[in-house]
This record gives sequence, C-alpha cells and structure tokens, in this order.
Amino acid sequence: MRTKVTLEADAESLPRETMRQRGQSFKQALNEAVRRGLAGMAGDAAPFVQRTFPMGARPGYELARLSALEAELDAMEFLETIRSSPDEHGSGD
Repeated sequence: MRTKVTLEADAESLPRETMRQRGQSFKQALNEAVRRGLAGMAGDAAPFVQRTFPMGARPGYELARLSALEAELDAMEFLETIRSSPDEHGSGD
C-alpha cells in the first residue's frame, strides 16, 4: 500500500540510521519501526489502576457536604466574633 507521509527531521533520521546499520531499505526500516512502536500500544501494557485509600472519616459525616460544613463553621465563627467584640459592630446600645 502506498501512502504519503511527511516526517519531521528527527523522526526521519531514525529509520535512516537503522537502514545504514542493517543494510535495509528505507521502506523496510520504517515498516519495522512502525510495527515495533505500535505493537506495544496494542494492549500489551498493563491497564492503569487508580489506587485509593480510606480517608478515615467518622461515621455521620457526609464527605460530599464538606464545603457546606466549612461555610457553616465560618458563619458560626463570624457570629461569635461579632457577639464577643465591643460595641463597634453595631448593637447601638
């Protein structure tokens, strides 16, 4: 099968070097390189597995609601700050 391919300079130099070393034609060296390169991608590699670890969350905490819990705690801290500070925050007494 005849196919036109434009190779970048570094990609073109690799089959040319193989050609010289092994006494092959450019076509033979290129076909061999493509077979070797793509054969490793055809499923020989082990599939990626994401390792997970327990977070040690206490029962009763919904981890999906952590941002809401943080906002609630921030609001409680803010209210406590206002209640404990001198009259600068506007009680008006």
